Amino acid sequence: MGLETEYGVLAPSQPGANSTLLSAQVVNAYAATVRAGYGHLAGTRWDYADEHPLDDARGWTVPRSAADPSQLTDEPAELTAEEIALAGGDARAGSTLYSEREAGGHVLMNMVLGNGARLYVDHAHPEYSSPETTNPLDVVRWDQAGDLVVLAAARRIAQTPGFAEVLLYKNNTDNKGVSYGAHENYLMPRKTSFDAIVAGLLPFFATRQVICGSGRVGLGSAGHGPGFQVSQRADFFETEVGLETTIRRPMVNTRDEPHAVWDKYRRLHVIIGDANLGQVSTYLRVGTTALVLSLIEAGEAPALRLRHPVAALRQVSHDPTLRTAVELADGRRMTALDIQEAYLVAARAHCERSGAGDAQTRDVLERWQRTIDTLRTDVLAAASTVDWVAKYRLMEQYRDRHGLGWDDPRIALMDLQWADIRPEKGLYHRLAARGLVETLLPAESVAAAVAAPPEDTRAYFRGRCLTDFPEDVVGASWDAVIFSVPGRAGLERVQTLEPLRGTRALVGPLFEAGLGIAEFVDQVRS
Repeated sequence: MGLETEYGVLAPSQPGANSTLLSAQVVNAYAATVRAGYGHLAGTRWDYADEHPLDDARGWTVPRSAADPSQLTDEPAELTAEEIALAGGDARAGSTLYSEREAGGHVLMNMVLGNGARLYVDHAHPEYSSPETTNPLDVVRWDQAGDLVVLAAARRIAQTPGFAEVLLYKNNTDNKGVSYGAHENYLMPRKTSFDAIVAGLLPFFATRQVICGSGRVGLGSAGHGPGFQVSQRADFFETEVGLETTIRRPMVNTRDEPHAVWDKYRRLHVIIGDANLGQVSTYLRVGTTALVLSLIEAGEAPALRLRHPVAALRQVSHDPTLRTAVELADGRRMTALDIQEAYLVAARAHCERSGAGDAQTRDVLERWQRTIDTLRTDVLAAASTVDWVAKYRLMEQYRDRHGLGWDDPRIALMDLQWADIRPEKGLYHRLAARGLVETLLPAESVAAAVAAPPEDTRAYFRGRCLTDFPEDVVGASWDAVIFSVPGRAGLERVQTLEPLRGTRALVGPLFEAGLGIAEFVDQVRS
Protein backbone atom coordinates (compact mmCIF):
# COMPACT_ATOMS: atom_id res chain seq x y z
CA MET A 1 0.00 0.00 0.00
CA GLY A 2 1.02 3.61 -0.48
CA LEU A 3 -0.42 7.10 -0.67
CA GLU A 4 0.03 10.07 -2.98
CA THR A 5 -0.71 13.57 -1.67
CA GLU A 6 -0.95 16.71 -3.78
CA TYR A 7 -0.65 19.75 -1.52
CA GLY A 8 -2.47 23.00 -2.03
CA VAL A 9 0.11 25.74 -2.63
CA LEU A 10 -0.18 29.49 -2.07
CA ALA A 11 2.11 32.51 -1.91
CA PRO A 12 0.12 35.07 0.14
CA SER A 13 2.22 38.03 -1.00
CA GLN A 14 1.85 36.98 -4.65
CA PRO A 15 -1.80 35.93 -5.19
CA GLY A 16 -1.27 35.66 -8.95
CA ALA A 17 1.85 33.49 -8.77
CA ASN A 18 2.04 30.52 -11.12
CA SER A 19 1.36 27.40 -9.05
CA THR A 20 3.65 25.21 -11.16
CA LEU A 21 6.55 27.52 -10.38
CA LEU A 22 5.66 27.61 -6.68
CA SER A 23 5.54 23.82 -6.66
CA ALA A 24 8.94 23.62 -8.35
CA GLN A 25 10.25 25.99 -5.71
CA VAL A 26 9.12 23.54 -3.00
CA VAL A 27 10.89 20.62 -4.70
CA ASN A 28 14.08 22.61 -5.18
CA ALA A 29 14.05 23.91 -1.62
CA TYR A 30 13.84 20.38 -0.28
CA ALA A 31 16.55 19.26 -2.71
CA ALA A 32 18.82 21.94 -1.27
CA THR A 33 17.97 20.79 2.26
CA VAL A 34 18.72 17.15 1.47
CA ARG A 35 21.86 17.88 -0.50
CA ALA A 36 23.41 19.39 2.60
CA GLY A 37 23.51 15.94 4.15
CA TYR A 38 23.56 13.49 1.25
CA GLY A 39 25.81 14.84 -1.46
CA HIS A 40 24.21 14.30 -4.88
CA LEU A 41 21.12 12.49 -3.59
CA ALA A 42 18.83 15.37 -4.48
CA GLY A 43 19.82 15.16 -8.14
CA THR A 44 18.54 11.61 -8.73
CA ARG A 45 16.06 11.73 -11.59
CA TRP A 46 12.86 9.74 -11.98
CA ASP A 47 12.94 6.86 -14.45
CA TYR A 48 9.85 6.85 -16.68
CA ALA A 49 10.77 3.76 -18.73
CA ASP A 50 8.18 1.41 -17.23
CA GLU A 51 5.27 3.84 -16.92
CA HIS A 52 2.16 3.21 -19.01
CA PRO A 53 -0.60 5.55 -17.77
CA LEU A 54 -2.91 4.97 -20.75
CA ASP A 55 -3.31 1.22 -20.18
CA ASP A 56 -6.87 0.54 -19.06
CA ALA A 57 -7.75 -2.37 -16.75
CA ARG A 58 -10.77 -3.11 -18.94
CA GLY A 59 -8.46 -4.41 -21.66
CA TRP A 60 -7.36 -1.60 -23.94
CA THR A 61 -4.90 1.29 -24.26
CA VAL A 62 -6.10 4.83 -24.91
CA PRO A 63 -4.34 6.45 -27.91
CA ARG A 64 -2.08 9.31 -26.86
CA SER A 65 -3.87 11.55 -29.35
CA ALA A 66 -7.15 10.97 -27.51
CA ALA A 67 -5.81 11.39 -23.97
CA ASP A 68 -6.13 14.49 -21.84
CA PRO A 69 -2.66 16.01 -21.27
CA SER A 70 -3.07 15.46 -17.53
CA GLN A 71 -3.04 11.71 -18.16
CA LEU A 72 0.44 11.69 -19.69
CA THR A 73 2.30 11.08 -16.44
CA ASP A 74 5.03 9.14 -18.25
CA GLU A 75 6.57 12.39 -19.46
CA PRO A 76 8.78 14.51 -17.20
CA ALA A 77 7.32 17.86 -16.17
CA GLU A 78 9.17 20.86 -17.56
CA LEU A 79 8.92 24.59 -17.13
CA THR A 80 7.93 26.33 -20.35
CA ALA A 81 9.58 29.48 -21.62
CA GLU A 82 6.31 31.30 -20.94
CA GLU A 83 6.27 30.14 -17.32
CA ILE A 84 9.85 31.21 -16.79
CA ALA A 85 9.02 34.55 -18.39
CA LEU A 86 6.26 34.94 -15.82
CA ALA A 87 8.97 34.64 -13.17
CA GLY A 88 10.67 37.68 -14.60
CA GLY A 89 12.60 36.02 -17.40
CA ASP A 90 14.97 34.23 -15.05
CA ALA A 91 14.50 30.75 -13.58
CA ARG A 92 16.51 31.94 -10.59
CA ALA A 93 13.96 34.62 -9.67
CA GLY A 94 13.79 34.49 -5.89
CA SER A 95 10.12 35.40 -5.82
CA THR A 96 9.13 32.28 -7.72
CA LEU A 97 11.79 29.58 -7.94
CA TYR A 98 14.38 28.51 -5.47
CA SER A 99 17.76 29.61 -6.74
CA GLU A 100 19.82 27.42 -9.01
CA ARG A 101 22.71 27.91 -6.60
CA GLU A 102 20.74 26.32 -3.76
CA ALA A 103 19.18 23.61 -5.95
CA GLY A 104 22.50 22.49 -7.38
CA GLY A 105 22.69 24.15 -10.79
CA HIS A 106 19.30 23.41 -12.35
CA VAL A 107 15.59 23.52 -11.64
CA LEU A 108 14.35 20.17 -10.36
CA MET A 109 10.78 19.06 -10.99
CA ASN A 110 11.20 15.53 -9.64
CA MET A 111 13.33 13.81 -7.02
CA VAL A 112 13.62 10.43 -5.32
CA LEU A 113 14.09 10.48 -1.55
CA GLY A 114 16.22 8.38 0.74
CA ASN A 115 13.10 7.00 2.45
CA GLY A 116 12.01 5.47 -0.87
CA ALA A 117 9.42 8.15 -1.63
CA ARG A 118 9.04 10.52 -4.57
CA LEU A 119 8.65 14.32 -4.41
CA TYR A 120 7.71 16.09 -7.62
CA VAL A 121 5.52 18.61 -9.42
CA ASP A 122 2.25 17.05 -10.51
CA HIS A 123 -0.49 19.09 -12.21
CA ALA A 124 0.77 22.33 -10.67
CA HIS A 125 0.96 20.93 -7.14
CA PRO A 126 3.87 19.60 -5.11
CA GLU A 127 3.18 15.89 -4.62
CA TYR A 128 4.68 13.44 -2.15
CA SER A 129 4.24 9.78 -3.07
CA SER A 130 5.02 7.57 -0.10
CA PRO A 131 7.13 4.41 -0.37
CA GLU A 132 5.50 0.98 -0.54
CA THR A 133 4.43 -0.41 2.84
CA THR A 134 2.74 -3.62 3.94
CA ASN A 135 0.35 -2.47 6.65
CA PRO A 136 -1.90 0.49 7.50
CA LEU A 137 0.18 1.76 10.43
CA ASP A 138 3.23 2.08 8.19
CA VAL A 139 1.08 3.87 5.62
CA VAL A 140 0.31 6.46 8.30
CA ARG A 141 3.98 6.71 9.32
CA TRP A 142 5.37 7.40 5.83
CA ASP A 143 2.41 9.53 4.76
CA GLN A 144 2.92 11.85 7.70
CA ALA A 145 6.65 11.85 7.01
CA GLY A 146 5.67 13.49 3.73
CA ASP A 147 4.05 16.33 5.66
CA LEU A 148 7.39 16.90 7.39
CA VAL A 149 9.23 16.80 4.05
CA VAL A 150 7.17 19.56 2.47
CA LEU A 151 7.11 21.51 5.75
CA ALA A 152 10.92 21.50 5.75
CA ALA A 153 10.88 22.86 2.19
CA ALA A 154 8.46 25.63 3.11
CA ARG A 155 10.52 26.53 6.19
CA ARG A 156 13.67 26.83 4.09
CA ILE A 157 11.94 29.12 1.61
CA ALA A 158 10.55 31.31 4.40
CA GLN A 159 13.98 31.63 6.06
CA THR A 160 15.81 32.61 2.88
CA PRO A 161 16.14 36.39 2.39
CA GLY A 162 14.46 37.68 -0.75
CA PHE A 163 12.11 34.72 -1.17
CA ALA A 164 8.34 35.01 -0.91
CA GLU A 165 6.73 32.78 1.70
CA VAL A 166 5.03 29.68 0.29
CA LEU A 167 2.24 28.05 2.30
CA LEU A 168 1.15 24.44 1.87
CA TYR A 169 -2.20 22.88 2.69
CA LYS A 170 -3.12 19.22 3.03
CA ASN A 171 -6.57 19.54 1.51
CA ASN A 172 -8.30 18.70 -1.78
CA THR A 173 -9.95 21.82 -3.16
CA ASP A 174 -9.45 25.56 -3.48
CA ASN A 175 -13.27 26.02 -3.26
CA LYS A 176 -13.17 27.74 -6.63
CA GLY A 177 -14.04 24.67 -8.67
CA VAL A 178 -10.60 22.99 -8.61
CA SER A 179 -9.83 19.72 -6.85
CA TYR A 180 -6.52 17.93 -6.40
CA GLY A 181 -5.86 14.41 -5.31
CA ALA A 182 -5.08 12.22 -2.35
CA HIS A 183 -4.61 8.88 -4.09
CA GLU A 184 -4.16 5.40 -2.67
CA ASN A 185 -2.46 2.36 -4.20
CA TYR A 186 -3.03 -1.28 -3.31
CA LEU A 187 -1.25 -4.32 -4.74
CA MET A 188 -3.72 -7.01 -5.84
CA PRO A 189 -3.50 -10.32 -7.71
CA ARG A 190 -4.25 -9.79 -11.39
CA LYS A 191 -6.44 -12.89 -11.45
CA THR A 192 -9.15 -11.01 -9.54
CA SER A 193 -11.88 -9.96 -11.98
CA PHE A 194 -11.99 -6.20 -12.49
CA ASP A 195 -15.79 -6.38 -12.75
CA ALA A 196 -15.81 -7.93 -9.27
CA ILE A 197 -13.55 -5.13 -8.02
CA VAL A 198 -15.94 -2.49 -9.35
CA ALA A 199 -19.04 -4.20 -7.95
CA GLY A 200 -17.46 -4.63 -4.54
CA LEU A 201 -16.01 -1.14 -4.27
CA LEU A 202 -18.77 1.19 -5.47
CA PRO A 203 -21.04 0.88 -2.39
CA PHE A 204 -18.01 0.92 -0.10
CA PHE A 205 -16.45 4.00 -1.70
CA ALA A 206 -19.75 5.89 -1.74
CA THR A 207 -20.01 5.51 2.04
CA ARG A 208 -16.40 5.17 3.30
CA GLN A 209 -16.23 8.95 3.73
CA VAL A 210 -18.26 8.78 6.96
CA ILE A 211 -15.33 7.12 8.74
CA CYS A 212 -12.43 8.92 7.04
CA GLY A 213 -13.64 12.04 5.21
CA SER A 214 -11.85 15.33 5.91
CA GLY A 215 -14.89 17.60 5.82
CA ARG A 216 -15.49 20.69 3.73
CA VAL A 217 -17.27 24.03 3.99
CA GLY A 218 -19.53 24.67 0.99
CA LEU A 219 -21.67 22.53 -1.29
CA GLY A 220 -21.05 21.97 -5.00
CA SER A 221 -17.76 21.87 -6.86
CA ALA A 222 -17.23 25.62 -6.43
CA GLY A 223 -18.44 25.52 -2.83
CA HIS A 224 -21.04 28.25 -3.38
CA GLY A 225 -23.85 26.43 -1.61
CA PRO A 226 -23.88 27.19 2.12
CA GLY A 227 -23.32 24.21 4.39
CA PHE A 228 -20.83 21.67 5.62
CA GLN A 229 -20.20 18.28 4.04
CA VAL A 230 -18.39 15.11 5.02
CA SER A 231 -15.95 14.82 2.10
CA GLN A 232 -13.59 17.22 0.36
CA ARG A 233 -13.81 15.28 -2.90
CA ALA A 234 -17.38 13.98 -3.27
CA ASP A 235 -18.73 16.82 -5.41
CA PHE A 236 -15.98 16.38 -8.01
CA PHE A 237 -16.84 12.84 -9.13
CA GLU A 238 -18.93 12.41 -12.26
CA THR A 239 -18.91 8.76 -13.25
CA GLU A 240 -18.64 5.27 -11.80
CA VAL A 241 -15.68 3.80 -13.72
CA GLY A 242 -12.99 5.36 -15.90
CA LEU A 243 -9.31 6.04 -16.62
CA GLU A 244 -9.18 9.78 -15.99
CA THR A 245 -8.09 11.37 -12.71
CA THR A 246 -8.52 15.12 -13.29
CA ILE A 247 -11.52 15.23 -15.64
CA ARG A 248 -14.72 13.12 -15.61
CA ARG A 249 -13.42 11.70 -12.33
CA PRO A 250 -14.53 8.10 -11.75
CA MET A 251 -15.28 6.48 -8.40
CA VAL A 252 -13.24 3.45 -9.53
CA ASN A 253 -10.15 4.26 -11.57
CA THR A 254 -9.05 1.83 -14.29
CA ARG A 255 -5.39 2.79 -14.72
CA ASP A 256 -3.54 -0.49 -15.28
CA GLU A 257 0.02 0.40 -14.36
CA PRO A 258 1.19 -2.16 -11.78
CA HIS A 259 4.83 -1.03 -11.37
CA ALA A 260 5.45 -4.74 -10.81
CA VAL A 261 5.29 -8.08 -12.63
CA TRP A 262 2.43 -7.35 -15.03
CA ASP A 263 0.84 -10.79 -15.38
CA LYS A 264 0.97 -11.40 -11.62
CA TYR A 265 -0.05 -8.11 -10.05
CA ARG A 266 -2.54 -5.29 -10.39
CA ARG A 267 -2.05 -1.92 -8.72
CA LEU A 268 -5.47 -0.64 -7.77
CA HIS A 269 -5.23 3.15 -8.12
CA VAL A 270 -7.82 4.78 -5.84
CA ILE A 271 -8.53 8.48 -6.43
CA ILE A 272 -11.70 8.97 -4.38
CA GLY A 273 -10.27 9.55 -0.88
CA ASP A 274 -9.66 12.76 1.04
CA ALA A 275 -6.26 13.89 2.32
CA ASN A 276 -6.26 13.18 6.04
CA LEU A 277 -4.35 15.00 8.74
CA GLY A 278 -5.54 12.68 11.50
CA GLN A 279 -3.64 9.44 11.99
CA VAL A 280 -6.71 7.37 12.86
CA SER A 281 -8.61 8.55 9.76
CA THR A 282 -5.70 7.59 7.49
CA TYR A 283 -5.32 4.27 9.32
CA LEU A 284 -9.00 3.40 8.84
CA ARG A 285 -9.07 4.69 5.26
CA VAL A 286 -6.42 2.23 4.12
CA GLY A 287 -7.05 -0.51 6.68
CA THR A 288 -10.74 -0.95 5.87
CA THR A 289 -10.08 -0.71 2.13
CA ALA A 290 -7.44 -3.43 2.34
CA LEU A 291 -9.93 -5.67 4.15
CA VAL A 292 -12.61 -5.01 1.54
CA LEU A 293 -10.15 -5.90 -1.22
CA SER A 294 -9.49 -9.19 0.58
CA LEU A 295 -13.26 -9.77 0.59
CA ILE A 296 -13.43 -9.12 -3.15
CA GLU A 297 -10.49 -11.42 -3.87
CA ALA A 298 -12.21 -14.18 -1.87
CA GLY A 299 -15.59 -13.59 -3.56
CA GLU A 300 -17.16 -12.66 -0.23
CA ALA A 301 -18.03 -8.97 -0.65
CA PRO A 302 -21.60 -8.00 0.39
CA ALA A 303 -24.12 -8.32 -2.43
CA LEU A 304 -25.05 -4.64 -2.42
CA ARG A 305 -25.61 -2.48 -5.47
CA LEU A 306 -26.45 1.21 -5.42
CA ARG A 307 -29.01 2.44 -7.93
CA HIS A 308 -27.08 5.68 -8.52
CA PRO A 309 -23.56 5.46 -7.00
CA VAL A 310 -22.38 8.96 -7.93
CA ALA A 311 -25.55 10.57 -6.60
CA ALA A 312 -25.29 8.45 -3.44
CA LEU A 313 -21.71 9.65 -2.93
CA ARG A 314 -22.90 13.26 -2.89
CA GLN A 315 -26.01 12.56 -0.83
CA VAL A 316 -23.93 10.99 1.90
CA SER A 317 -21.40 13.81 1.85
CA HIS A 318 -24.03 16.54 2.08
CA ASP A 319 -25.57 15.18 5.28
CA PRO A 320 -23.29 15.43 8.34
CA THR A 321 -26.12 14.05 10.49
CA LEU A 322 -25.59 10.73 8.65
CA ARG A 323 -29.34 10.06 8.53
CA THR A 324 -29.69 10.07 4.74
CA ALA A 325 -30.62 6.67 3.28
CA VAL A 326 -29.48 5.98 -0.29
CA GLU A 327 -31.35 3.76 -2.71
CA LEU A 328 -30.13 0.31 -3.69
CA ALA A 329 -30.81 -1.26 -7.06
CA ASP A 330 -33.34 -3.64 -5.49
CA GLY A 331 -35.37 -0.76 -4.06
CA ARG A 332 -34.15 -0.98 -0.47
CA ARG A 333 -32.73 2.08 1.26
CA MET A 334 -29.73 2.03 3.58
CA THR A 335 -27.74 4.67 5.40
CA ALA A 336 -23.99 5.00 4.90
CA LEU A 337 -23.44 3.52 8.35
CA ASP A 338 -25.68 0.55 7.46
CA ILE A 339 -23.61 -0.12 4.34
CA GLN A 340 -20.32 0.26 6.18
CA GLU A 341 -21.52 -2.18 8.83
CA ALA A 342 -22.45 -4.72 6.16
CA TYR A 343 -18.86 -4.61 4.91
CA LEU A 344 -17.52 -4.79 8.45
CA VAL A 345 -19.60 -7.88 9.27
CA ALA A 346 -18.42 -9.58 6.08
CA ALA A 347 -14.79 -8.64 6.78
CA ARG A 348 -14.93 -9.98 10.31
CA ALA A 349 -16.42 -13.28 9.12
CA HIS A 350 -13.81 -13.56 6.37
CA CYS A 351 -10.96 -12.97 8.82
CA GLU A 352 -12.33 -15.62 11.18
CA ARG A 353 -12.61 -18.16 8.36
CA SER A 354 -9.21 -17.37 6.83
CA GLY A 355 -7.33 -17.01 10.09
CA ALA A 356 -6.23 -13.44 9.33
CA GLY A 357 -5.90 -12.51 12.97
CA ASP A 358 -2.76 -10.38 13.19
CA ALA A 359 -2.80 -7.49 15.65
CA GLN A 360 -3.36 -4.72 13.10
CA THR A 361 -6.21 -6.58 11.39
CA ARG A 362 -7.94 -7.04 14.74
CA ASP A 363 -7.35 -3.41 15.60
CA VAL A 364 -8.77 -2.14 12.30
CA LEU A 365 -11.88 -4.29 12.77
CA GLU A 366 -12.34 -3.06 16.35
CA ARG A 367 -11.84 0.59 15.44
CA TRP A 368 -14.13 0.27 12.43
CA GLN A 369 -16.89 -1.11 14.68
CA ARG A 370 -16.29 1.48 17.40
CA THR A 371 -16.38 4.33 14.88
CA ILE A 372 -19.67 3.13 13.38
CA ASP A 373 -21.21 2.69 16.84
CA THR A 374 -20.09 6.14 17.98
CA LEU A 375 -21.36 7.86 14.84
CA ARG A 376 -24.73 6.14 15.23
CA THR A 377 -25.08 7.33 18.81
CA ASP A 378 -23.56 10.81 18.72
CA VAL A 379 -21.73 12.10 15.67
CA LEU A 380 -19.78 14.76 17.56
CA ALA A 381 -18.47 12.16 20.02
CA ALA A 382 -16.23 10.82 17.22
CA ALA A 383 -14.23 14.08 17.02
CA SER A 384 -11.06 12.62 18.50
CA THR A 385 -10.66 10.03 15.73
CA VAL A 386 -12.64 11.14 12.64
CA ASP A 387 -11.20 14.13 10.75
CA TRP A 388 -14.43 15.56 9.38
CA VAL A 389 -16.15 15.38 12.76
CA ALA A 390 -13.28 17.17 14.50
CA LYS A 391 -13.48 19.97 11.93
CA TYR A 392 -17.29 20.07 12.06
CA ARG A 393 -17.39 20.33 15.86
CA LEU A 394 -14.79 23.12 15.94
CA MET A 395 -16.67 25.11 13.33
CA GLU A 396 -20.05 24.57 14.96
CA GLN A 397 -18.65 25.88 18.24
CA TYR A 398 -17.26 28.95 16.50
CA ARG A 399 -20.48 29.56 14.56
CA ASP A 400 -22.60 29.29 17.71
CA ARG A 401 -20.31 31.62 19.64
CA HIS A 402 -20.38 34.33 16.97
CA GLY A 403 -23.77 33.73 15.36
CA LEU A 404 -22.33 32.99 11.92
CA GLY A 405 -23.84 31.20 8.93
CA TRP A 406 -21.99 28.59 6.89
CA ASP A 407 -21.53 31.16 4.13
CA ASP A 408 -19.58 33.57 6.35
CA PRO A 409 -16.05 34.18 4.98
CA ARG A 410 -14.57 33.52 8.42
CA ILE A 411 -15.83 29.94 8.28
CA ALA A 412 -14.29 29.47 4.83
CA LEU A 413 -11.01 30.78 6.23
CA MET A 414 -11.21 28.24 9.06
CA ASP A 415 -11.60 25.50 6.46
CA LEU A 416 -8.37 26.58 4.81
CA GLN A 417 -6.51 27.13 8.06
CA TRP A 418 -7.52 23.65 9.22
CA ALA A 419 -5.32 22.16 6.49
CA ASP A 420 -2.26 24.41 7.00
CA ILE A 421 0.68 22.04 7.55
CA ARG A 422 2.46 24.46 9.90
CA PRO A 423 2.02 23.13 13.44
CA GLU A 424 1.82 26.62 14.89
CA LYS A 425 -0.87 27.75 12.43
CA GLY A 426 -2.91 24.75 11.29
CA LEU A 427 -6.12 24.31 13.27
CA TYR A 428 -5.86 20.52 13.15
CA HIS A 429 -2.33 20.64 14.53
CA ARG A 430 -3.38 23.02 17.29
CA LEU A 431 -6.12 20.60 18.36
CA ALA A 432 -3.60 17.77 18.30
CA ALA A 433 -1.18 19.77 20.45
CA ARG A 434 -3.94 20.09 23.06
CA GLY A 435 -4.48 16.33 23.06
CA LEU A 436 -7.94 16.59 21.48
CA VAL A 437 -7.24 14.10 18.66
CA GLU A 438 -5.93 10.57 19.03
CA THR A 439 -2.55 9.67 17.60
CA LEU A 440 -1.16 6.23 16.85
CA LEU A 441 2.55 6.97 16.43
CA PRO A 442 5.06 8.93 18.49
CA ALA A 443 6.45 12.03 16.78
CA GLU A 444 9.97 10.61 16.71
CA SER A 445 8.77 7.57 14.74
CA VAL A 446 7.32 9.79 12.01
CA ALA A 447 10.42 12.00 12.02
CA ALA A 448 12.65 8.96 11.50
CA ALA A 449 10.59 7.96 8.46
CA VAL A 450 11.61 11.19 6.70
CA ALA A 451 15.02 9.66 6.01
CA ALA A 452 14.59 5.90 6.60
CA PRO A 453 12.68 3.62 4.19
CA PRO A 454 10.33 0.79 5.19
CA GLU A 455 12.34 -2.37 5.78
CA ASP A 456 9.87 -4.97 4.46
CA THR A 457 9.41 -3.90 0.82
CA ARG A 458 11.60 -3.01 -2.17
CA ALA A 459 11.51 0.60 -0.94
CA TYR A 460 14.33 -0.41 1.41
CA PHE A 461 16.60 -1.25 -1.53
CA ARG A 462 15.69 1.95 -3.38
CA GLY A 463 16.19 4.19 -0.37
CA ARG A 464 19.44 2.59 0.77
CA CYS A 465 20.89 2.80 -2.74
CA LEU A 466 20.22 6.53 -2.76
CA THR A 467 21.76 7.17 0.64
CA ASP A 468 24.68 4.72 0.38
CA PHE A 469 25.64 5.38 -3.28
CA PRO A 470 24.40 8.94 -3.96
CA GLU A 471 26.98 9.68 -6.64
CA ASP A 472 26.37 6.42 -8.50
CA VAL A 473 22.54 6.30 -8.68
CA VAL A 474 21.47 8.36 -11.69
CA GLY A 475 17.82 7.37 -11.79
CA ALA A 476 15.16 5.42 -9.95
CA SER A 477 11.50 4.50 -10.08
CA TRP A 478 9.12 2.19 -8.26
CA ASP A 479 10.45 -0.81 -10.17
CA ALA A 480 14.08 0.02 -11.04
CA VAL A 481 17.28 1.66 -9.85
CA ILE A 482 19.80 2.91 -12.44
CA PHE A 483 23.52 3.01 -11.67
CA SER A 484 26.44 4.63 -13.40
CA VAL A 485 29.43 2.45 -12.50
CA PRO A 486 32.81 4.13 -13.00
CA GLY A 487 34.89 2.41 -15.66
CA ARG A 488 31.91 0.69 -17.30
CA ALA A 489 30.27 1.74 -20.53
CA GLY A 490 26.61 2.68 -20.34
CA LEU A 491 24.22 2.58 -17.40
CA GLU A 492 23.22 -0.48 -15.41
CA ARG A 493 19.54 -0.85 -14.65
CA VAL A 494 18.51 -3.13 -11.78
CA GLN A 495 14.84 -4.15 -12.00
CA THR A 496 12.80 -4.41 -8.80
CA LEU A 497 9.57 -5.87 -10.16
CA GLU A 498 8.77 -7.90 -7.05
CA PRO A 499 7.50 -5.44 -4.41
CA LEU A 500 8.25 -7.80 -1.53
CA ARG A 501 11.88 -8.30 -2.52
CA GLY A 502 14.67 -5.83 -1.85
CA THR A 503 13.81 -5.92 1.87
CA ARG A 504 16.28 -5.43 4.69
CA ALA A 505 16.18 -9.16 5.41
CA LEU A 506 17.24 -9.94 1.83
CA VAL A 507 19.65 -7.16 0.90
CA GLY A 508 20.59 -5.55 4.20
CA PRO A 509 23.83 -7.58 4.49
CA LEU A 510 24.97 -6.24 1.10
CA PHE A 511 24.69 -2.67 2.31
CA GLU A 512 26.44 -3.47 5.57
CA ALA A 513 29.34 -5.25 3.80
CA GLY A 514 30.96 -1.98 2.71
CA LEU A 515 31.19 -3.00 -0.96
CA GLY A 516 32.27 -0.68 -3.73
CA ILE A 517 29.63 0.23 -6.29
CA ALA A 518 30.84 -2.20 -8.96
CA GLU A 519 30.92 -5.17 -6.61
CA PHE A 520 27.61 -4.12 -5.07
CA VAL A 521 25.84 -4.04 -8.45
CA ASP A 522 27.34 -7.38 -9.42
CA GLN A 523 26.21 -8.94 -6.14
CA VAL A 524 22.68 -7.56 -6.54
CA ARG A 525 22.41 -8.92 -10.07
CA SER A 526 23.68 -12.33 -9.04
